[in-house]
Amino acid sequence: MEKSDKEWKEELTKKEYHVLREKGTEPPFSGKYWNSKEKGIYRCAGCGTPLFKSDAKFKSGTGWPSFYEALDPEKIEEREDRSFGMTRTEVVCKNCGGHLGHKFNDGPKPTGCRYCINSLSLNFEKS
Repeated sequence: MEKSDKEWKEELTKKEYHVLREKGTEPPFSGKYWNSKEKGIYRCAGCGTPLFKSDAKFKSGTGWPSFYEALDPEKIEEREDRSFGMTRTEVVCKNCGGHLGHKFNDGPKPTGCRYCINSLSLNFEKS
């Protein structure tokens, strides 16, 4: 999905644009989904691609929505992120390239993964 910065700025709020297009991070415990327990699907706020199921969401204590697996690993892309003097794994939407958050290897079973995702990069659809 190719859009100009102007198009993204017209479609997203300033905060969504900062996270999705400028690789920003919302403050912990501030997003609308960090503590949500509703059942459904979390979609990319940029393009609507389904990314995570609520069944894979867990309480990580970090202040961001955390998931132990993606709905479909083919819908996300993992990239090396060397910002802020550390090496992390950035997670982006494969369809629109929107920054979602980061993946860590300190999650629960069965995967041991923690996808730490910004609420601003997601839209929720109840099931």
